[in-house]
Amino acid sequence: MKHVVIPETPGQPRLLPFYLAAEEWVARELPRDEYFFTWIVDPTVIFGRNQLIDAEVDLEYCRRHGIRTFRRRSGGGCVFADRNNIMMSYITWRTDVASTFARYTAMVAEMLRKLGLDASASGRNDVLIGSRKVSGNAFYHVPGRSIAHGTMLYSTDIGHMLHAITPSRSKLESKQVQSVASHITTIKEHLPALSIEDFRAHIIADICDDEPIVLTAGQIADIETIEQEYYRPEWIYGRKGSAQRPRVRVEGAGEFMVDMELDSDHRISHVNLGGDFFLLSDLDSTLLKRLEGVPYEREAIAEALRDTDAGDVISGLTTEAFIGLLVNK
Repeated sequence: MKHVVIPETPGQPRLLPFYLAAEEWVARELPRDEYFFTWIVDPTVIFGRNQLIDAEVDLEYCRRHGIRTFRRRSGGGCVFADRNNIMMSYITWRTDVASTFARYTAMVAEMLRKLGLDASASGRNDVLIGSRKVSGNAFYHVPGRSIAHGTMLYSTDIGHMLHAITPSRSKLESKQVQSVASHITTIKEHLPALSIEDFRAHIIADICDDEPIVLTAGQIADIETIEQEYYRPEWIYGRKGSAQRPRVRVEGAGEFMVDMELDSDHRISHVNLGGDFFLLSDLDSTLLKRLEGVPYEREAIAEALRDTDAGDVISGLTTEAFIGLLVNK
């Protein structure tokens, strides 16, 4: 695997969207191979492609404490990052979600075990030390490539993490944890003598084995162009004035909230899914675009989705359950 080196300018830390844009650029522009890089940002909440920011993030708390908020293209829940958290990006030509994720989380767990830690991959996207999470990851596709990215908690400001992110009570209960703090751990807790710089170097040395690729000034400029898309208010905050339904939990799939608009003929003019669920493919092109212009009737929606399996797009969700979310009956 090749290590992508992003030159940094001392005293001018980059914002999180730059690194999300860098993932896209690597996936689209570099030759068919596997790539990896790490990055660190100032305090930031990153929420998933499908999440409703007002329901998931305490925006007033973030404003008061200088915590930035950005949306990523992958699904999953909110995460808090600061300069004691190492973010990791893995870009590959492999496109099967299950095998790609399993390979990546296994690599991360093995890297931690080489430090003497009791690390293991768990569930669909977590890495644990013992029974507590130290790394959470998400996944999305671009044409012909897959991107997995996530957190690695060297240390963190637990106070900011607990107050900036507002997970639903049902989610906490479903995981059977009393608090976020009791569910996570950090590298520093287990290896207090290991500095974050040495830990970051260990990650790169263990996961990457080829000659590094140092990005040029021209390539950085191309990434900065992609970066601007992540600052659009419509992308960060979503559409305003739509009819949003209450949250619905679908066992085995996650939490969903439908955001829908109908035109004067009672046809679907806009639909989106918010919530906390795991994407396997592009939500817009594979599911939501099929519904635009469709009469808002169960039979018409079912016909529009006749050749589509919602489970190929959203993990654990059947097409019938998806239709039920839309028609709410």
